[in-house]
Amino acid sequence: MNQDELKKAVAQAALDYITPKLERDSVIGVGTGSTTNFFIDLLPSIRDQFSGTVASSEETARRLEKLGIPVLELNDVNELVVYIDGADESNPQLELIKGGGAALTREKVVAAVAREFVCIADERKWVDILGKFPLPVEVIPMARSYVARQLVQLGGQPVYREGVTTDNGNVILDVYNLSIMEARKLETEINQIAGVVTNGLFAQRPADVLLLSSNEGVRQIRPRYS
Repeated sequence: MNQDELKKAVAQAALDYITPKLERDSVIGVGTGSTTNFFIDLLPSIRDQFSGTVASSEETARRLEKLGIPVLELNDVNELVVYIDGADESNPQLELIKGGGAALTREKVVAAVAREFVCIADERKWVDILGKFPLPVEVIPMARSYVARQLVQLGGQPVYREGVTTDNGNVILDVYNLSIMEARKLETEINQIAGVVTNGLFAQRPADVLLLSSNEGVRQIRPRYS
């Protein structure tokens, strides 16, 4: 299968996974990215089984609304029964790197509210150690140079993602050459740098289940702890 076929397969697996969990008043959190877009395109088939969605980005909200799916403000929702989103990398603990689409802050907020975080990805995203994919860091614009210098001290090589402004009006630094052995610790260290909004490590709140597609099918993976 090509990459689009793998993404379609895992999107369908996600729909099948969440459908038994839904009730008429359920609200679904929906992430951002190419794999998640395939999931969004399937949602109209179960439209009568949930009440609405919360989107992790303006782009996702537009896509949902175009399909006739109600999009709610997170402030008006007490709980999300499930959050579906992709990842740029996942390790066996289901700690993730996210933010390739520059939606990491809202993704992290939506994930925090969800009862269950279901990550969907293809086998290219599976790694033993996080860090081959550059780690996105969302930064207040005035702090970009300062934050970059601090990230260098942590052993990374930050690169300004030119021409990109997040939905929150901030900028992105992509940090290369990190070998992330202690993801929870590094997530906290980076978030404590003045001017950082958040970073793309989802280790404090990892995925609860990973649906991983390959030519052999879709595997359901739970976190493995050493």
